[in-house]
Amino acid sequence: MRPKHLKAPFKWQQRQVTIEDRIWYIPKCSEEDPFVFPGWTSALTFAKTQPLQVEFCSGNGDWIIAKALAHPEKNWVAIEKKFPRVRKIWSKLKNHGIGNLLVICGEGHQAVKRYFLDQSIEAVYVNFPDPWPKNAHAKHRLIQPSFIAEVARCMQLGGSLTLATDDICYSQKAIEEILQSRYFTSNFPSPFYLNKMEGYGSSFFEDLWRGQGKEIRYHQFKLIANGDNKTNG
Repeated sequence: MRPKHLKAPFKWQQRQVTIEDRIWYIPKCSEEDPFVFPGWTSALTFAKTQPLQVEFCSGNGDWIIAKALAHPEKNWVAIEKKFPRVRKIWSKLKNHGIGNLLVICGEGHQAVKRYFLDQSIEAVYVNFPDPWPKNAHAKHRLIQPSFIAEVARCMQLGGSLTLATDDICYSQKAIEEILQSRYFTSNFPSPFYLNKMEGYGSSFFEDLWRGQGKEIRYHQFKLIANGDNKTNG
């Protein structure tokens, strides 16, 4: 399968939330969309009950494809909002015959808020998110208090939140906001990051930034308190 073989299941005017052929489409549409999340043990998602791992900002999917192949005893979810990148992940998924990977095509924060069940995730990975460096664009950053609270709600106690970034300012702000929350503590001592994380794996953006001589920072936090419960759709 090649990326071009994946076609969107709807025209933009008829967009709706749907799961089809290992892709969960969550486009920007009305909060009144009739879609009901079938749960992580549905045949549409993962028929086999296994620990759930979620990657945000999956890009072309190199990192999560390697993880899903190396760890068939876990279920993996890739979240990527850009459809051309989703097509590349899907192509690799199909060509490798991977059954323990689901791809979400949509905005990560809204996907978690609207559909992820309480205490259903074992681990979250955020790999090289867009830093949105200008203060005027700060509201678009993924790592912010509302996102941290949602992750804490849907993660199991003792679960881990791992962030990899090449942006020093983003790293410092993320550390500050995550540790100021009542939900997480750092698995790494001060300054709360490592420049190398053995066995973590690599991605297109990591290879790109390392090739340009940029410093890579890895952060990992442990959940010590769940976020507030809410009703999921």
